[in-house]
Order: sequence, then structure tokens, then C-alpha cells
Amino acid sequence: MDITVDPVAATPPYEQVRAQIEGLIRAGQLARGTRLPTVRQLSLDLGLAVNTVARAYKELEADRLVETRGRNGTFVLASRSRVDDEETRAAATVFARAAHRADLSLSEATEILRQAW
Repeated sequence: MDITVDPVAATPPYEQVRAQIEGLIRAGQLARGTRLPTVRQLSLDLGLAVNTVARAYKELEADRLVETRGRNGTFVLASRSRVDDEETRAAATVFARAAHRADLSLSEATEILRQAW
């Protein structure tokens, strides 16, 4: 797992770690069931405080991308896509209805979504 942290970036280190791990999961480079390095190991590898990496893992867990199983470690839950995620489908339905009410074309609605992304 290739993660780097820029200590002078405006983005906090925990968010840099979180975003990079999420990117690896979404790109399929970290498959479902993959065990992540321990918080202690990754903090040593990156030269960060243990609490910084722990916060990144906690945020990933809140997003249901990983699961911590106590002393057994932290594992990737999500795979490349979460298309079947009920929350995402519900939000897409709400957006589609709002776009229809606003009389937007599919390309206009898609552009709004792209900008939000």
C-alpha cells in the first residue's frame, strides 16, 4: 500500500491518509477482505502519530469502507463499487426527481452531479 503524507499541505494528515486508502479501495487496488496495516505500523511507516492514523481508520469505518475486528486488525469491507448501497440509490432517486421537477435534461443533471463530485 503506497501512501504518502505532505506535512505542509492544507489538508490534515489524517484526511490525506483516509482519502488515499479510500481511493485505493474504490480503484480496486485494495480488495474486499484485504487486511490493512495496523495503526501502529502505518503510523511508523508514515512518521505520524498513532492517533492520526487511528482517526483515518475511524473515518473509513464510519463510511463503511473498512471494519476493525479488534486485535485481528482492520479489513476492507467495500469493493470497487457500492452501486447496491441503499443510501446511494435513495439519494440518486431524490436527485433525479428534483432534476425532473426543475425540467433539467439528463446531460444538465449529469453535469450538476459531475460538478458536485
